[in-house]
Amino acid sequence: MSAGRPLLIPSPRTTPTTPQTPSIPTFADLPKPSSGDSKPVSTMESNITSDNPSGIEFHHNSSSRRSISSHQSKTSSTNSVKEGISADSGSKRTRQGSHGADSEFMSMSQREINEEDARLVYINDPDRTNEKYEFTGNSIRTAKYSIITFLPRNLFEQFHRVAYIYFLVIAILNQLPQLAVFGRGASIMPLAFVLLVTAIKDAYEDWRRHRADRIENNRLASIFVNGQFQQKKWKDIRVGEIIKIRANDTLPCDMVLLSTSDPTGVAYVQTINLDGESNLKTRYAKQETLSKVPEKEKISGLIKCEKPNRNIYGFQANMEFEGKRLSLGPSNIILRGCELKNTAWALGVVVYAGRETKAMLNNAGAPSKRSSLETRMNLEIIVLSLFLIALCTVVSILAGVWLKRHKDELNIIPFYLKKDYTDVPPDGPEDYNYYGWGMEIFLTFLMAVIVFQIMIPISLYISMELVRVGQSYFMIRDKNMYDETTNARFQCRALNINEDLGQIKYVFSDKTGTLTENKMEFQCASIWGVDYSGGEANSHIDVVGNPVELDGKTLRPKMAVKVHPKLLQLTKGGKDSPEGKHVHDFFLALASCNTLVPFFVDTSDPVVKLIDYQGESPDEQALAYAAAAYGFTLIERTSGHIVIDIQGERQRFNVLGLHEFDSDRKRMSVILGFPDKTVKVFVKGADTTMFSVIDRSLEKNVIHATEQHLHAYSCLGLRTLVVAMRELSSSEFEQWHRAFEAASAALMGRAASLRKVASNVENHLCVLGASAIEDKLQQGVPEAIESLRTAAIKVWVLTGDKQETAISIGYSSKLLTSNMTQIVINSNSKQSCKKSLEDGILMSTKLTTQSSFMNNTGGNSVAAVTSLALIIDGTSLVYVLDSELEEQLFKLASKCSVVLCCRVAPLQKAGIVALVKKRTSDLTLAIGDGANDVSMIQMADVGVGITGQEGRQAVMASDFAMGQFSFLVPLLLVHGHWNYQRMAYMILYNFYRNAVFVFVLFWYVLFTCFTLTTAVTEWSSMLYSIIYTSFPTIVVGILDKDLSRRTLLKFPQLYGAGQRQESYSTKLFWLTMMDTIWQSVAIFWIPLFAYRRTTIDISSLGDLWTIAAVVVVNLHLAMDVIRWTWVTHAAIWGSIIATCICVIIIDALPFLFGYWAIFHIGKTAAFWLCLLIIVVAALIPRFVAKVIYQYYSPCDIQIARAAEKYGNFRERELEIEMNPITEPQRR
Repeated sequence: MSAGRPLLIPSPRTTPTTPQTPSIPTFADLPKPSSGDSKPVSTMESNITSDNPSGIEFHHNSSSRRSISSHQSKTSSTNSVKEGISADSGSKRTRQGSHGADSEFMSMSQREINEEDARLVYINDPDRTNEKYEFTGNSIRTAKYSIITFLPRNLFEQFHRVAYIYFLVIAILNQLPQLAVFGRGASIMPLAFVLLVTAIKDAYEDWRRHRADRIENNRLASIFVNGQFQQKKWKDIRVGEIIKIRANDTLPCDMVLLSTSDPTGVAYVQTINLDGESNLKTRYAKQETLSKVPEKEKISGLIKCEKPNRNIYGFQANMEFEGKRLSLGPSNIILRGCELKNTAWALGVVVYAGRETKAMLNNAGAPSKRSSLETRMNLEIIVLSLFLIALCTVVSILAGVWLKRHKDELNIIPFYLKKDYTDVPPDGPEDYNYYGWGMEIFLTFLMAVIVFQIMIPISLYISMELVRVGQSYFMIRDKNMYDETTNARFQCRALNINEDLGQIKYVFSDKTGTLTENKMEFQCASIWGVDYSGGEANSHIDVVGNPVELDGKTLRPKMAVKVHPKLLQLTKGGKDSPEGKHVHDFFLALASCNTLVPFFVDTSDPVVKLIDYQGESPDEQALAYAAAAYGFTLIERTSGHIVIDIQGERQRFNVLGLHEFDSDRKRMSVILGFPDKTVKVFVKGADTTMFSVIDRSLEKNVIHATEQHLHAYSCLGLRTLVVAMRELSSSEFEQWHRAFEAASAALMGRAASLRKVASNVENHLCVLGASAIEDKLQQGVPEAIESLRTAAIKVWVLTGDKQETAISIGYSSKLLTSNMTQIVINSNSKQSCKKSLEDGILMSTKLTTQSSFMNNTGGNSVAAVTSLALIIDGTSLVYVLDSELEEQLFKLASKCSVVLCCRVAPLQKAGIVALVKKRTSDLTLAIGDGANDVSMIQMADVGVGITGQEGRQAVMASDFAMGQFSFLVPLLLVHGHWNYQRMAYMILYNFYRNAVFVFVLFWYVLFTCFTLTTAVTEWSSMLYSIIYTSFPTIVVGILDKDLSRRTLLKFPQLYGAGQRQESYSTKLFWLTMMDTIWQSVAIFWIPLFAYRRTTIDISSLGDLWTIAAVVVVNLHLAMDVIRWTWVTHAAIWGSIIATCICVIIIDALPFLFGYWAIFHIGKTAAFWLCLLIIVVAALIPRFVAKVIYQYYSPCDIQIARAAEKYGNFRERELEIEMNPITEPQRR
């Protein structure tokens, strides 16, 4: 093999003549991404000559560059780098195993690939690749419609609303000559108007998507065609083609990496467009393809990969190249949407294109949810439909009775023509549109349905959409929900559940990154049984780290860390003493056992550069900066080794293998080759799994002391990790090496095999110590939780942290208080779990009984109420969820003010939310910031994502997104309250205003012998709910505020109005209907009585009824408006004026029925007197009822409003008046 380039990775399957040992892919079987997806491997027996650095070239493309070039790292004589294993051993890059999936929504990659599911991609041969199966092109389409499909598809989607089908049937019935009550055009207009408005909105949105698609598809990329790279539009790229990406370019497809500008085959990519994570990630090309130049030699091969799937963290494939079989994992593929950074160029072969790329497959958006208010509204619509049927039935029956009574007079009654006398035949006149008694009753019923059709408000749905858009605008613009640290505004990702924010009863919250900042700070450590914290903590000093001199530049870590003076002195003393050796090994483990990549960042001083550790895990970053502060500075990570500056002396360690963290093992390990030819494995992980792989026969006192220190750290709310190591013998390393090679090359069962290999090497460890990291609470979290609890919202925290850590955070966040009784359930069997639940229920019942007794005997009510807190771990939940114990857990949890679940998996989080949803009608809200919170967020009625440190997976799956947990208080207590009150009132008002008009028409039908003629013009009847009365309700639904922000935040108890559904209930619905009947009586009978002996025709009376109805319903609305603005005034009074103008215009058209009618009646004094009397008579009962109710039985909101108005808010009195919170309704 040529020495003209660095030998980095031998093939995993070498020929017998090749003396070197095959390299091993690193273990990574988790969906959680890592900044260094594959790491170097070097073998003990490799017998490779020194690399010639002359062929190495490194490019710097930004102010931030990769730490030491390969040339520098390999010239040990210049940089005093101690070579590991042997002086002539080259470093070989490790390949990465496939990331598995930790949750159910990670689809295909979680399953093992087999021959039937494989996709065959021939490298640099797109014709052959697409010969058998024509794979999709790279053109994408996010638009929903085309010119041809827009009309049918849009109409199909709109008619999913049952109310639209109802109005369509009504319009069709009105086209029949026998049922033509209204003009054919007038009957279609309301439905056509609503459909048109929605279609215009959808068309505009889709046009924007088409424009974005066109721009995206016409971007250019460099594709290898006919022996050279040529510019080609993105939409024309095909699977199998070789593509060249340059620095800062965005990838147009999913490609397997072949080579890069870096001689080690590493490429740095940013996935912010894919998952929102801004940290750079490493991807690697295979060693066998590194030196291939398409322009100089033909590149061919076969990639057998899994079929397209949504798992962006998983990829399984094999590549047959030059007679060798290479395994490919997620570290070898770069996905569409990623940007190439700090790498001059990269070559790859297209494996997925267009809509089959992982980015496009994940472009489905969050699942659609429907608000509880809208669900309940649909029930009321059904009630109104039944009521409409009842009215029509009454009219048709009475019509049948009238026909029976007057059957002998039908031929001579002037206003009812049974016979046609226009052209009398010899045998007598024929029936004139008379179909017999039975059919006449049926036709009367259908005609009544047409006349009374507006009982169901057709404009309600579009009004609700417009109101939600307006509410969302004000939520987005709220400065109190703007996060300055992340420059993130509040986001409304789902517009159809705004009002649910005002009825939340349960909040399920993640801890890390949601309650805390997810910005880790190293605090202290326990090393070899010695606690380096304690009383000396006050003497801690901030240290940035030892400066590292390199090529005349001074390198310093970016972050300062508090260090323990004694421990700092030990690290400087070297490893001559036993204590110093343990400290040396501990910090060497912290510096090496990670996936971080050091980058150099320019400063204002050209001589000084900052070391910035890039990686997804904030924990790893905190530990690396801590190691640097104590003199162990990681300054280089290449594809075959790492370089650590230890107290000013640079040392190189060959990385022989890396097993990344996964949720099964809960630990990660690195195998290092030392300069003295020894091989050691360093492991760090959670204490629950680490102590099971530590050899407890060694140093029992150290293990016992470490366990005590871990408990003490956890009680302080610190995040802990245990660090251990052991030396591997030559035979052990060879055994691991062979097993790892076999597992990584397997087509079937690769993930499970890699897990087994990792577990086999991570055993019989010697404990080194433990680290403690602080994840500080976000600003305002304690106050926010206290406000939520005061609002009778139950807060459940679901975390993967240790129980002690979670409890400590619970106290600091005021989730737990000192006067709470804690019920702790830690069970290892179903039977013991059942017993613990039963004991907890007995205890809660006993405490509740005692509290009730003290209240009844006149004791202190505040002291008497004993709050309960349930603390349960993930192991216990395994036995509870999906079993008969669920009911017992809910029974116990419903009696607790706080529930704290520790060590829970992502699917368990969703299971807990489902447990509550299935057993209560109360609304749930889930809030989180990471991918492990997605299932919980989607399960809850309302999902909120935090734009934090763990990417945007939670945000993309959420209904609302914001920067901090504390924003939940204004979101729920202020905007949620306003949204619910407004929407509830608007829905009831829409039912009321239409019912008033229907009853006016109903009284007229009864007064005209059930003939279904109407005094109101057809156009006024159709425009009533669309133009005459709709705009004021939309304005009030957006702008009205029953209480100020200050009051709502000061008294969180006011939020209970939404939980108790005070603004929208069956009782309110029927009271509204009763008021409707009275108002319609006043509107109809007063003009009829006033004009009974005049010559005013029925069309003039119809205009009076129309105007009176509009005036009454708008004044009714005005009586309920709390906060008047000029927009509200313009909407309400402008609506009345607009109605008068429309009536005048309609009556001024000679071809319409009722020509000049308004001018006949409008000039009479009785017209204006009737309007005044109607308004007074219709609204006086409502006004009197409101006064009596608010005076004798005011609700919380009315009390608070009065206190606001008169400015004498007395908190104590207000709290006494607050209504009690009722128990949750069981489903």
